[in-house]
Amino acid sequence: MVRLEARPIDPAALLDGFCRDRTNVGAVVSFTGLCRAATEGQPVTTLTLDAWPGFTEAVMTELETETRARFDIIDVLAVHRWGDVGVGQPIVFVAVAAAHRRAAFEAADFLMDQLKTRAPLWKREGGPDGRRWIEPRPSDRADAARWTELEPAE
Repeated sequence: MVRLEARPIDPAALLDGFCRDRTNVGAVVSFTGLCRAATEGQPVTTLTLDAWPGFTEAVMTELETETRARFDIIDVLAVHRWGDVGVGQPIVFVAVAAAHRRAAFEAADFLMDQLKTRAPLWKREGGPDGRRWIEPRPSDRADAARWTELEPAE
């Protein structure tokens, strides 16, 4: 399941709900991305994520489908904020349930790499020097590209 949220997200509540009554899994891996107070030495006071609801969620759903097809997992949840996010607030939450930990870790890593580089979300940071658009870094693109070199799990 994927969701795009305009309101603050609560990773602890999301993880609790995702784990509840799971007797068929051996591992749940989760990741929470937070808004930093600085990027590359530049102070950040706000982060604004622009999205195109409907379209953004459709791409997120495609990424979820790819993740499910590629890894031996039981379930996945990805919740991404849009709108204004304050420093220290959660931006994204991903959880993956699998029979074994390796598949859960790899699927969560893959999904985050894809969300970071392929989900249609436009990011602007605000700080004392004004606002600036944020693009995926070369390292983000390299992280996403490495999956094209790795064979999907059997």
